[in-house]
Amino acid sequence: MSVFHLAANVTNLDKARAFYGGLLGCTEGRSTDSWVDFNFFGHQLSLHLGEPFAVKSTGEVDRVKVPMPHFGVVLPIDEWRTLAEHLRANDTDFVLKPTTRFAGQPGEQSTMFFYDPFGNPIEIKGVADMDAVFAT
Repeated sequence: MSVFHLAANVTNLDKARAFYGGLLGCTEGRSTDSWVDFNFFGHQLSLHLGEPFAVKSTGEVDRVKVPMPHFGVVLPIDEWRTLAEHLRANDTDFVLKPTTRFAGQPGEQSTMFFYDPFGNPIEIKGVADMDAVFAT
């Protein structure tokens, strides 16, 4: 199994800890005074102090404009539903509220988009069959 690594910029490590560790439940790993690592659903997310990327809603998926660039994770559908309910209960401001797209087609997925406190867009997908993530 490979673990994906992503490094992104944030402007405040304490806010990053509250969001990624507190709200999303990601376990904190190593850190210094200028960066912190999180176990982001089994992948390594390194957040460094700096200016976040510029973002525009230029990606179009299923006739919906989505923010680019963005990052996220694909979860089994039950985990996705649990996280979606948790985020709703914590008044998350969704860019794209939890929804299902490509219903009945290969690649059917549930998805939701939201921003971290620094403007980094996050997409969380849920699928019924993890073996079909790359289905065409």
